[in-house]
Amino acid sequence: MLLLAGLAPLAAQDQTNPPTPPPDKPAELKDRPKPKTSGKQMVPPEEDKTLASEDFSFNPLESQKWVERGDFYWKKSKYTAAAGRYEGATKFNDGNAEAWLKLAKADEKLKDTAAAKAAYTKYLAVAPDAKDAAEIRKKLEKMK
Repeated sequence: MLLLAGLAPLAAQDQTNPPTPPPDKPAELKDRPKPKTSGKQMVPPEEDKTLASEDFSFNPLESQKWVERGDFYWKKSKYTAAAGRYEGATKFNDGNAEAWLKLAKADEKLKDTAAAKAAYTKYLAVAPDAKDAAEIRKKLEKMK
């Protein structure tokens, strides 16, 4: 009985001040901006221009990582996302011929011939002696 009598004031205190339930989401998740929606399609956070940092300094390793991310989206047939990654790769390394070629192919898939022509032209400027240079020149002639 002695023990129960000592706990009675604590039990009464717990009823007047019930413990607060844990928050639904951590504070850093609550403050994060939500992805923007364009009609029915949601824009992923990595493609939201308001969240992107604009610091593109020369970094060949980062450029290669962006090409690999673009390849990931390319394999999933998400050509808009792939084109965005390839374009980012060219911003990190303007001399990355692989990124320019893949960007041109992604732009072709997206039916953006003007952007594809510009990317193919830049590819030929960066790598004029590439194995497929003659084929790309023929493709550019057909696009005109």
